[in-house]
Parts: sequence; C-alpha cells; structure tokens
Amino acid sequence: MRLLIVKTSSMGDVVHALPMASDLKRWWPDVEIDWLVEPAFAAMPSLHQGVSQVHLLPWRKWRRALTQRATWQAMGELRRSMVDRHYDRVIDAQGLLKSALWARQAGAPVAGYDRHSIREPLASALYAHTHSVSTALHAVERCRRLAAAVARQAGSTTAPRSTDPLPPPDFGLQHVLPYQHQALQARYAVLIPNASRPEKHWPEPHWQALGRLLAANGFQPVVLWGSRDEEAMAQRIAQACGAWVPPFLTVQEAAQLLAGAQVVVGLDTGFSHVAAALGKPVVGIYCDHEPGLTGITGPAPGASLGGKGQQPSLQDVTAALQGVSEAAGLGLLVEAAA
Repeated sequence: MRLLIVKTSSMGDVVHALPMASDLKRWWPDVEIDWLVEPAFAAMPSLHQGVSQVHLLPWRKWRRALTQRATWQAMGELRRSMVDRHYDRVIDAQGLLKSALWARQAGAPVAGYDRHSIREPLASALYAHTHSVSTALHAVERCRRLAAAVARQAGSTTAPRSTDPLPPPDFGLQHVLPYQHQALQARYAVLIPNASRPEKHWPEPHWQALGRLLAANGFQPVVLWGSRDEEAMAQRIAQACGAWVPPFLTVQEAAQLLAGAQVVVGLDTGFSHVAAALGKPVVGIYCDHEPGLTGITGPAPGASLGGKGQQPSLQDVTAALQGVSEAAGLGLLVEAAA
C-alpha cells in the first residue's frame, strides 16, 4: 500500500496533520507514505520518521506566473513525479479546491471530507471517497479521524471507528536532535514574539519581562526570529533581558532549537505548534484568533491564552508559564522572580 497525504500549508496546519502518518503506519505497518506540501513547510513532513518522500508544490509562486511556459513545465514535472509513484490512494487533508485538484493529479483515487465537513464544499465533488468528520473537533483529531475513516474504507481491521477513542497523538518527531551552538546553554527557554500578521503580536515590554523572569530562574532566554524586522525586535528584547538571539535558522534548524528547549512561550504561529509537537511545555498566546480548534496540543503540558480581541495580560501568561512548568517538573518559581 502506498499513500499520498496532501496537506500543503500553513506550518501549523501541516504540524497538526503529522499524526495522520503515525496512525496510518500503526494500522498498516507496511504502508509507504508520501506528502505533498508547499516548499516553505516541507521540513515538517520531511522530519517525520514515517514519511518516505515529500513532493514540493510551490503554488504560491506558480499562481503569480501562470502565463509563463516554465510554470506549466514545472507543474507537469510535479504531476509526473507523483504519477510515477503509483499511489493506491490519496488523502486530501487540506479540504480546498486547490488541494483537491492537485490531489487528483497523482492518478489515484482521492479521499477527503464530505461536503458538510469541508472548508470548500465544491472540493468534495472531486473525491472518489468522502467521509464525515465533525467540524467541532480540534484540527489534530479531525485529520486523524479522516485517516481512520480512509483506512477502514480501504479494509484496515485495526483502524478505530468514528466513535472509538483515539490514543494520544504521535507527531513522529521524537528523533529530532537538538540544535548545537557554543552560545547556547544547557538550560534554555525559547520565546517566539513574531507572527505573520501584526494583529497577532503581543506587547514587546511583556516579552522583555518574561525574558527577565526566565533568566532569574536559571533559564537562558532565546528569542526566535525569521526576518530582518523580526531580528530587530529580537535584539531589543535580548538587550532588555540578557537573552541570546540565534543566527538565521532554517525551518529544520529552528525545529532542532525547539527540540532542546525546556519550555517555550510563543504567539499563535507555526513554530509554537512545532514546539508542542516536539513534546515541549508550551504557552501559546492568541491575540487575533480563537485558540479553540487550533490550540496548543502535544504530549507535554500546554496552555492556550487569549482570543479574538482578547489579548492576554502579562499576569495571565506568567501564571500559565508557572502552571505548565510545574506540570512538566521544571520547578520554575515565577513568584520568586516577580
């Protein structure tokens, strides 16, 4: 059995889909799993120990150059590379018309959510098999329930039924080795103060206060960044609390940095979900989005604070940091450093 999972973006969404691959490998030990994803997020399925091959779909680049011959040549090459893998089945976990159209290019029967369970109902008309999955479930469980339904429909006798409880999710990232750098101390905490939109940001002085709190409790604060503007903010936070700012990191290197952290505090951004998937205690700060169905989830203690128009206070985040740290056995004494 050879399967293709289609989950192209964004980073948090791709991370939430990773347990699908672990589940499918458990139900079909001899299954071979590939993944179709945007290049910017390819490191995530590439790091999963159960994914064999990753196909790159640079649709964000191609859609700006659809009149160019080179674009159509590249799209043809991607289609051939998928067809040549001779998939038995394709699972579209994205649920968009775009992803459904590309899923069909693999030349195998496509399965996905039915029209009542999907983000873009028209996409379900392109599937050979559709499955009902509640939209009230967390994104991780929705993906896993879809995988279970596909496995049962294909004849698996070990896949759970829709009413069966699921075991804790396995994100398949246990083998990721920590990042190595001479400036990085053995006991460190990562702050993720940047996000894709300004509306998601949390006040910079709050980050500085968190950094000072962590430093006073014996943790080296480390501030993650991904662009020049973000680096400038990271440097300002570092100057106020004695944090270390790493050099520019690839997605894989950032995942390795998170893999070695003792605790992580981050905005509603992909790397916060990566940290949770890696088994790190995480406090997620939501300033422009309800955390409900995409809140922090992983094998370690986690907390999701805030929501649309409900920016959490510094005291709220400090209390959550105390809670996840104590639950993880880190012994972080927030009150002593206040």
